[in-house]
Amino acid sequence: MKAIVTGAAGLLGSEIVSLDDSVIGLTSKDCNLVESASGLQLFTQADTVIHCAAKVGGVKANTDYVADFFDDNVKMNMNVMRACRESGFKLVSILSTCIYPDAKYVNYPLTEDQLHLGPPHDSNFGYAYAKRMLDVQTRAYRKQHGCNFITVIPNSLYGNNDNFDLSSGHVIPALIRKFHEAKLHGHDHVEIWGSGRPLREFTFARDAAKIILWLAENYDNPEPINIGNPEQTSIKELAQTIAEEIGYEGGVKFDNTKPDGQYEKPSSNEKLQRLGWSESYTPLRIGLAESIKLFKERYPNVRGITI
Repeated sequence: MKAIVTGAAGLLGSEIVSLDDSVIGLTSKDCNLVESASGLQLFTQADTVIHCAAKVGGVKANTDYVADFFDDNVKMNMNVMRACRESGFKLVSILSTCIYPDAKYVNYPLTEDQLHLGPPHDSNFGYAYAKRMLDVQTRAYRKQHGCNFITVIPNSLYGNNDNFDLSSGHVIPALIRKFHEAKLHGHDHVEIWGSGRPLREFTFARDAAKIILWLAENYDNPEPINIGNPEQTSIKELAQTIAEEIGYEGGVKFDNTKPDGQYEKPSSNEKLQRLGWSESYTPLRIGLAESIKLFKERYPNVRGITI
């Protein structure tokens, strides 16, 4: 396999590139996929595209820019799919567990056959529907054109090249930055959105990257496949763990006036295991310790922080 990875400057894409020296990494500077993906066709030696590029963000960004999240992701995905069809590439597209229906429409844990049983949670419906359409379009291209296109569904990823912008980043990088800066500046508490009660699954990005590279060579079916670590952790427990790893000894205040987002969205990885994947996931505290160590070493020269 000779793969091209879109979104190679991002969390997941950079991990995939780091695992395989033969992978060609493309960033938004190399190719603006919202405008066109024709640049992919220049790599005639490639046979696979792993599509990690996306417009992503946390609860606040998804709420404030819901139309932008939908528009940009739909355009990007359509351009990539057309280019891959024209070049005969295999396409591995990355979805997200946030695209699953809200709790009242499904049975937990989330299995791939429940993906389209109802609307996603309101907190990210623009992004979620754009990603859901990526699954629909993948099936359509397979059916009409016989394309070898597949989709994979990770849950919340974190790792060593995360986005630490407080308005657009996800919960783990946001908390790492908040606790680190609170310690640096001697703040007596850190404020966190919501109640701290919601449960989330977190997968170390390197684990997801390994699984995706394996599936790129070992999976060819129209149904999406969950790849995330199914262990759940509350936001409160997560905050306590990050505070401990950073060595922050101040307090934590949860702002109940701010939205929690979806309470939980536990997923099943049984299909992945049945296919033959048997490696263990990195325990959350170990992955956090590595991510926090690198963050401290590089701060403030990390993604999402403007000096």
